[in-house]
Amino acid sequence: MSGPRYDVPEPDAFTRTYWDAAAAGRLLLRRCRACGRPHHYPRESCPHCWSEGVVWETASGRATLYTWSVVHRNDLPPFGARVPYVAAVVDLAEGPRMTTGLVDCPDPARLRAGLPLTAAFPDGVPMFRPDL
Repeated sequence: MSGPRYDVPEPDAFTRTYWDAAAAGRLLLRRCRACGRPHHYPRESCPHCWSEGVVWETASGRATLYTWSVVHRNDLPPFGARVPYVAAVVDLAEGPRMTTGLVDCPDPARLRAGLPLTAAFPDGVPMFRPDL
């Protein structure tokens, strides 16, 4: 018997643009036309000034590591089969902070705050790869 998947996004009419871009290897942000500030996660209004005049924008795919945790136990499928893995919070080059995961990280002991990262899209999900 197969259980629910907790690692696969369920796009809706609003987020489909975001997930389609990720499947094509592009990270999108939303930028407010009123105050000019970008934000992530995608929302229909600006979290800074509440304007509804927000547009999609392609991000550079560059970030720096803000904080992380190496997960050694997770009972939700399919994460249990992936342990250990690195859950992370990154600062995107454009400014917003994003919760994500790290891929291609064979030695988590080498991670440090401020480490440069590059976007990666395993299975169409935005994650980041350390520039070690």
